[in-house]
Amino acid sequence: MSKERPRVRERHHRGHLIAGEEKHPHHHRHISIPLRIVIGLLTLISIGTLLLMLPVMGAERPLTFMEALFTATSALTVTGLSTITASTDLTFTGQIFLLLLIQVGGVGYMFAASLALMLLGRRIRLNNRLALVSSIGLDQPGEVQRLFKRVLVGILAFEGLGALILYIYWTTVDIVSGSHIAFYSIFHAISAFCNAGFDLFSGLPDYPNGIPQDNISLIILAVLIIVGGLGIPVLTELFNPKRQKFSLHSRITLWMVVVLILFGWVSIGIPEMLGGGVLQNEPLADQLIRSFFHSVSTRTAGFTGLPNFTEIQSESVMMTMFLMFIGSAPASMGGGITTGTFAVLYLAVWGYAKGYPTAQIAGRKLKLQTVRRAGAILTIGITVVISATWLLLLSHDFTIQEAMFEVISAFATCGLSLNVTRGLNIFGQIVIMFVMFWGRLGSLSMVLAIAQRRALYKPLVTYPEEEVLIG
Repeated sequence: MSKERPRVRERHHRGHLIAGEEKHPHHHRHISIPLRIVIGLLTLISIGTLLLMLPVMGAERPLTFMEALFTATSALTVTGLSTITASTDLTFTGQIFLLLLIQVGGVGYMFAASLALMLLGRRIRLNNRLALVSSIGLDQPGEVQRLFKRVLVGILAFEGLGALILYIYWTTVDIVSGSHIAFYSIFHAISAFCNAGFDLFSGLPDYPNGIPQDNISLIILAVLIIVGGLGIPVLTELFNPKRQKFSLHSRITLWMVVVLILFGWVSIGIPEMLGGGVLQNEPLADQLIRSFFHSVSTRTAGFTGLPNFTEIQSESVMMTMFLMFIGSAPASMGGGITTGTFAVLYLAVWGYAKGYPTAQIAGRKLKLQTVRRAGAILTIGITVVISATWLLLLSHDFTIQEAMFEVISAFATCGLSLNVTRGLNIFGQIVIMFVMFWGRLGSLSMVLAIAQRRALYKPLVTYPEEEVLIG
């Protein structure tokens, strides 16, 4: 008996180790999908930070750790806020790498990972397909590879077409000079399509307002921004030759884009065209195009179409913050609470006012879970914006308008600023980086990643209902 006990314990111990080794991969596969996305983005930011600190990236000196971290975070979250000036603080190599970060951040790191697997001839595993589906906002993992190929080719083709048009136009009218005109065309086409907001004109003496302000350039960039902000599900239907009709999601998205662009065009254009506005002395055609471009760019792109942007009227600042907070479409290159969330909440309120049992539109009713998700995203978004604004006010000498504008711009991954980004101390930069990260992944995805929420289950106990006064 005494001799067998050690062997029994040893056998049990070895079995325990073997079981642990077998369970470890299985446990790894059960890491929640949102957490996998968070870890992937953090990994990319870490790699981007280290590479941006290399001497070959900085124009006059290597970037500091905080400069590289803030730039990598802003580029991979396709925001555009920056503590450096890309045109003067980065070498040509650094600008190329910045463009690569923007492209990866815009298309999505899961797209890049899936492309690498496909090029190696490997099959995309189920858990990776689920992560890919979650990252682009779809519901079903079926035929992800075919969808991925079609969308990726479409994105690259549209970016290439935009770059070609910009190159031809800028070369013809001699708006952009220099030997890097082709690179400038590619950079700004990708930055516009990805709604990134980075440009290589700010900081140059010939371009005090950033990107070229002529009407044709603004229209070309506006088209790229609009298409990039529609979202992958909508683009999939637009480029699908077999499509017979648009889904409800695509119809709502397209209507919301039109309504919000027109709303911003009027609500921002009128104050700036009247006395005291930054457009009051411009020709009528320029007034209309620039206010239109600003309405398009405001929701997530971050390019400034208005001259002397920091001097715009308070009414325009308020409407800009409102449009930024809504943001672009779900599963798109932008952020914010998204047009889908805003539409669902509006439909829920309208349905409640009309006495409908649930939100409905176009002969279809919306799932209760969808309305609950929209409410959660709005609540979390407001909480993040208010908390971050309070932290900036606590640690900086900003006005509430400047602080809230900066925070909402980061939350919407927009990139517009009232010229306070460079005034952020280290604590303020950390706050803004967190908000950019949060805004890119989406409020609900972040909460799911933190909470490691599993699938909904039926409760074992049903509690009685009781009224709580609201309103």
